[in-house]
Formats: sequence, structure tokens, C-alpha cells
Amino acid sequence: MGVYAITGGSSGIGAKTVELLKKEGHEVINIDLKDGDICVNLASPEGRQQAIDALHEMHPEGLDGMICNAGVSGACGNLKLIISLNYFGTVTLARGVYDLLEKKHGNCVVTASNTISQGAGRMDVADLLNNIGDEQRILNLVDSWDGSNLSVGNSIYVATKYALARWVRRHSASFAANGVRINAVAPGNVNTAMTATMSTNAKMALNALPIPTKYGQETLMDPEEIASVIVFLASPAACGVNGNIMFVDGGTDALLNTEKVY
Repeated sequence: MGVYAITGGSSGIGAKTVELLKKEGHEVINIDLKDGDICVNLASPEGRQQAIDALHEMHPEGLDGMICNAGVSGACGNLKLIISLNYFGTVTLARGVYDLLEKKHGNCVVTASNTISQGAGRMDVADLLNNIGDEQRILNLVDSWDGSNLSVGNSIYVATKYALARWVRRHSASFAANGVRINAVAPGNVNTAMTATMSTNAKMALNALPIPTKYGQETLMDPEEIASVIVFLASPAACGVNGNIMFVDGGTDALLNTEKVY
């Protein structure tokens, strides 16, 4: 059996992923702000380094998988947190344990979002994340923006997820050349604690996006629908899948972008 680390494994999609991996007999190390095996703040450089150091200490022989799932929504009201946790909390962890993944020819799975194809993201912010990568500079840029405005928050959220998906694509070849696969899942609207605490306006925005597999039902997707795909991508069964952004949204992206096949 393998050894997997996951961020954001205390609730929602992450918790279900932990459950499914443990059912298969794997060891799973949950990295989260609270209720984790490693409790750190991944929105801070210090917290990320603590997590990386802890994983090296716990499993110097290597990891079979690193699942970067931790994140917050655009409705959280904190633009800096969205950027620091969603983007830098992910790429820093992935890079920081790359040597551990290389030792066991492991893989990395990143949680993006199906909103990356819907045109609502601030592409200037996404470009800064991918091409400049200066966290403090970007945090200073958004500091004067209105985080209480849902449209603003969502545009930053989508930008971080777009940048993550692009980061996965850009690094997939070089990772794979050393035996490490990297992929992303792009979930649709999921019934989690994050969506349950959203404002009325945010929930209305979610419900405006149809989920074909839930046609006629007033419900969002179940976390297990996303977690099952994460577990597949992290498994040897997906050994031929690399650099893929897999939409797991019940067909929402296909409905909104019927002519786009690549």
C-alpha cells in the first residue's frame, strides 16, 4: 500500500478523499489548519515550510502521492487569503515534496475548478501568478480591492484556479521526465461546508449553473463524485494520464462550451 499526503483533508472533498484512500489500505497524512495530522497555516510561507519539513521527517523514503486540495472560495471575503492559500499554498507544497515523489515515482493531483473555462477570472492576476510568482507583490496589488464584492472575490478565485491548471500543464512534461505525474481535477459545484456557508447571493450564483447529471434536482454534486476521480488520478491505474485537467462537474462545462473539444 502507498503513502499519500493531502492538504485540506479535514472536510468536504478532501475528507472524502482521505476516507476512500484509507479504505484501499493506504496511509494518508492530512495537512490542514485544524484537525489534521499536520496542523499548519498553508496561507503562510512558514506554515508551508513546516508541512514540507514534517513530510520529509515522516517519510524520507518518499511519497506515492501529493494531493493539493486546500482552498477557499471567492465568497470568503479575503482576497489575500484566496491568493496565498489557493495558489501559493498548492504550488509551494508540490514543489517542496517533489523529491519525495521522485523517489517513489509518485504523482501529484491538484484541485482546480470548472470555472476556469467560464471567462470570469482576472487573467492579469493569473498571468502574474504564473509568470512573476512574487507573492507579496501580488498581495499588495489586491490589498486595495473590495473583497466584500462577490464579483471581485470570484474573479480572484477563478484566477488562482486558472493559474493552477496552467501550472500543472506547464510542469507536467518536466515532472514526468523524472517519473512524477501531475494532473488536476476541475470540480463543479459541490455540496460541502464551504458552499453551505455561502451568502444568499453566492448560492444563487451557484444554482444558476446547471449540472446535467442532476437535471431536475435541487442539489449540488456529492464530494465523493470528485474524490473518486482524485483517487483514480493518484493511482497506478492512471499511469498514462499526465498534464490533464479533468472536469468533474456532471457535464456543466460541456453544456456551456459544446463546441470546445480541446
